Amino acid sequence: MRSNVNIFDRLSFLSLFLVIILLPFFVLPFTNIPIEIAKGLLLVVGLAFCIIFWAIARFFDGEINLPRSVCLLGGGGVVLVFLLSAIFSQTSQVSFFGTMLDVGSFWFIFGSFMLMFCSSIIFRTPKQAKTVLFGAILSSALVLIFQSVHLFFPEALSLGLLSDKTDNVLGSWNALGLFAGFSALISLLVVEFFSTTKLEKLILGALTILSIVLVAIVNFSLVWLLLGIFSLIIFVYKVSIISKEDKAEVSAITPKKKVYFPAFSFSIIMITLLFFISGPFVGGILPNSLGIQNNDVSPSFLSTMSVTKSVLKESPVLGLGPNKFSSAWASYKPLAMNVTSFWDITFNSGSGLLPTLTSTTGLLGILAWLVFFVLLIVSGMKSIFSSIKNGVNWETMAFFVLSLYLFISSFFYSTGMVIFLLALAFAGVFVGLSSSNATNGKISLSFFNDHRKRFFSILLLVLIIIVPVVLSFKYVERFASVFYFRKALTTKDIPVAEASIDKALKLYENDLYLRAYSQIYLIKLNSLVAKDAASLSSADRASMQSSLDQAVSGAQLAVKYDPTNYVNFQTLGSVYQTAAAFGAEDGYDKAIEFYTMASNLNPLNPGLKLSMAATSLSQHKNKEAKDYANAALLLKPDYINAFIVLSQIATLEGDNTLALNYAQKALAISPTNTDLIKYKESLKTPAPAPDSKTTTKKP
Repeated sequence: MRSNVNIFDRLSFLSLFLVIILLPFFVLPFTNIPIEIAKGLLLVVGLAFCIIFWAIARFFDGEINLPRSVCLLGGGGVVLVFLLSAIFSQTSQVSFFGTMLDVGSFWFIFGSFMLMFCSSIIFRTPKQAKTVLFGAILSSALVLIFQSVHLFFPEALSLGLLSDKTDNVLGSWNALGLFAGFSALISLLVVEFFSTTKLEKLILGALTILSIVLVAIVNFSLVWLLLGIFSLIIFVYKVSIISKEDKAEVSAITPKKKVYFPAFSFSIIMITLLFFISGPFVGGILPNSLGIQNNDVSPSFLSTMSVTKSVLKESPVLGLGPNKFSSAWASYKPLAMNVTSFWDITFNSGSGLLPTLTSTTGLLGILAWLVFFVLLIVSGMKSIFSSIKNGVNWETMAFFVLSLYLFISSFFYSTGMVIFLLALAFAGVFVGLSSSNATNGKISLSFFNDHRKRFFSILLLVLIIIVPVVLSFKYVERFASVFYFRKALTTKDIPVAEASIDKALKLYENDLYLRAYSQIYLIKLNSLVAKDAASLSSADRASMQSSLDQAVSGAQLAVKYDPTNYVNFQTLGSVYQTAAAFGAEDGYDKAIEFYTMASNLNPLNPGLKLSMAATSLSQHKNKEAKDYANAALLLKPDYINAFIVLSQIATLEGDNTLALNYAQKALAISPTNTDLIKYKESLKTPAPAPDSKTTTKKP
């Protein structure tokens, strides 16, 4: 029986180990599946196998052991608040899962903290922790080597997913820089505190150099700052240990051992200081020589806090619900964004991942995260000072430092899935090691000797096995829909696109798929209209009406799925505008109605005002069109398209001077725009000949 326990415990260990180690570089090459969605599959399936094998092992040994840790309670508090916020959200389906296990949704947070919880249960010995640590080193080495080669051969190593130099398996370019800093930090910790051979030190030194080079290529100032601060902490920590050992040796009157100055950590401090204070003078050398531009864009911290403040005013206790930052941004974004080139972008995350997670879950969400981090930091500091005092538990200290680095990275930058999951996994290992070292560090339940405990414990274990199986099956079903959705977007064959989007919607219906469904049928409608009217058969005409009905139906279902997403109303307005052009009754009025609803959800978006202006102009309602266009200019004074619409209205009203004036204002904003130059020239009325008695008519 014991051998069975060992087998299933080992399988549980292997499942969780592979999740953590494969997470940084796991992709599904040549499948057209987005990188983060593929990593979500790894997380769900790997956790399911880990939990199932662990539960089966408990059947054989009749004992359940859990870490006694306040950090786990703090994490449970975060999950509970996210659950309550999702339940009371206006669009629970978005808050619970989103499009595909969205970062910030309840199920993602639940899975993330389950990763932490499982890590605390499975990795509880120094030997297991070292295995994870060296596995992480191997994983980071593979990522850094691959990405370094990819910089020079992006097409050969695209994997069907990474087309540009800056595309990478971590997601964003800055996330790769943060991961490279993490790799340097983990190598530094092993060299300074663990017993290694000369060969291992050489390999770790080479990995550190590669990490520093990639950090320099990314040249993200946050990475230099964090790497410098953590290297300084490690340096001071190492010196404190050396001082303690020297003092102990002197007091014992023993032969003095040779003490090595922590030159490795000191050299990294100097390098990071050089790059951080030099700015682009030194930091720009490698990116410029490789022709790399960092195009990562995100809202500022102040903008994120402004949105959070507005959300708290509307829903102070539980917020709008998890995974609702894009809706919050659309409703409460700063007006100053309209003078930037990102005025029409709805950000899905704020300045950092953690501020994004707290922005839409109310005061309870903010409090839950604060409690969790206070408990984690207090536990970590106790562990660090205990290590200084006793000279042991280097693994515990290392996992705390690494998780803290990753959490701070997630606070200041929207790191995406990988770094956040690694932060929680490493925090889980830290919790497991801390509880195993504590005197009363575990909660034990033995149920073979009591028939009542046996019944309820076995029932609980059966449920623990069933739940991951059911949830994993449901997730895999939704995951399969991604293949058909991507196929519908990439194919040029309309019948194939129709069949693919239908299959995707049967597997998982959401507003993104429904909007795509609507657009596909609009494309089909336009392809039929493009035919010669004489060649249209009765079947073609019936297909035109059917395509229009399907486009309207898809957009209406998208609105029903998420009535807080302005894009759904904008799509429905666009569909009715198209329908009106084909003679649909009340099409223009309905288009205005839904554009207005979209504008109510995104009040500072001038593009929606201009869409209403264009629709009104199609109805020959010039006054309303002018009002909408002027409203767009109030929101965005440099809006070229608004000036063009006003110019067209003036032309229709016969005021060529005013039309030319608006065209000149548009051209002043973009003086090199050839289309604007041609348009302005077309408005100039040629002067009549001196002997001509005719007058030139205004258009």
